[in-house]
Amino acid sequence: MHPAARTRATFRTGPMPVPRPRTRRIRSLIDADALRVLHRAARVLLDDLPELTDRLLAVLREQEPAYRSALENDHAGTWQEVYRSLRHSVTSLLDPRGTREAAHRCTWRIGVARAEQGLPLDALLHAFRLGGSLVWQRLVEETSRSEPEDVRLLVHVATDVWNFVDEHCTLVADAYRQAERQLAWRRENRARLLAAALLDGTSRIADLPETAEGLGLPEHGRYIVVAVAGGRPEDSADVLATAVPPGTSAYWHSGAEVDYGIVLVGDEDDRDAVAAPALPADAAAGYRIGVGSAVTGLAAVGDARRLADLALSICPPDGGSVRLTDHLPEALVASCPGLGASLTEQVLGPLLRLEPADRDVLLDTLAAWFASEGSAQRAGERLYCHRNTVLNRLRRCEQLIGRSLARPLDVVEIGLALTARRLPRG
Repeated sequence: MHPAARTRATFRTGPMPVPRPRTRRIRSLIDADALRVLHRAARVLLDDLPELTDRLLAVLREQEPAYRSALENDHAGTWQEVYRSLRHSVTSLLDPRGTREAAHRCTWRIGVARAEQGLPLDALLHAFRLGGSLVWQRLVEETSRSEPEDVRLLVHVATDVWNFVDEHCTLVADAYRQAERQLAWRRENRARLLAAALLDGTSRIADLPETAEGLGLPEHGRYIVVAVAGGRPEDSADVLATAVPPGTSAYWHSGAEVDYGIVLVGDEDDRDAVAAPALPADAAAGYRIGVGSAVTGLAAVGDARRLADLALSICPPDGGSVRLTDHLPEALVASCPGLGASLTEQVLGPLLRLEPADRDVLLDTLAAWFASEGSAQRAGERLYCHRNTVLNRLRRCEQLIGRSLARPLDVVEIGLALTARRLPRG
């Protein structure tokens, strides 16, 4: 910490050095005298370290609420920490090179420990500066008591003392921030693991309180899971922001192919909890969003995730969003693709085996009639043809498949078969 006392003569080989000015030699003598005064006072401080520690803790208790709490919770541990730090500070005045590494290790450990305990960094830095100030004050006090005429010499080492304080403030701040980053990474990784277990349905009941705290969500809230897939990575932030209402509490879990949002929805009716979002026009291409139905409690998030996956499975392949409660018939057939395929073949088989041009015209007419809520007039407007043409095509469909659009049960079967055929195949 302190420059070594310079010798009055230097022996070296090679060219003779330029003689030093007179002022430099006087300065060397002053430095040597200042170091002598510093060392004398520092040796006294070493004997008074317990009292010095008590003084610093008294100041911290008065000025720093964070340390007041630390002293109340662990007085002995805090006392020992401050004592070790002051001891390294004072011994560094006597032997800066020999004690440098030990002093650095001590300061680094304090920074890490206080970060882990959650002590504010400002309070920690204030404590180090107060410690440096107190050490300097005691050096002056001791020199004034024992050799008052030497106090003026301490001015020549003041810069070294405060450089030491600044060095260790920087070091403890670096240690604190590094530990803080590691702690944040561990918290984020733990939260990710807990969220993955929730979504997989493998979370343990005993882990739910920790999960709630880690995700920032209540354990007994009401939740919907939103599944987002596809699109371009550079658009994901905009799409995820659109996928849940503004101001909604949500935790996003990034997966290899699908991102899941665990969304707190309160006590509203399912139909008003989370609507199918409208994707931003410049980021919509290829993105699919599935909004599941609500469940109660974090323990049921695995079920909510499966419902979100079901909604995602019936999204259009080229992009779009689906809320499960708005598409329950599609969800029914999508939940069992095998039965959906069997239903399609059993109900629409004769139509599907027609020539492609004829088949597509009849299937499009059936789909338009269902979309028009059974109105041949509106179906004709959709298809740009006369209502009678629609009626003729519908009668042909009825003849081919052996079902009537006037019988409710037949209408349900035809509608579900059309839905199963329209859904993307896994």
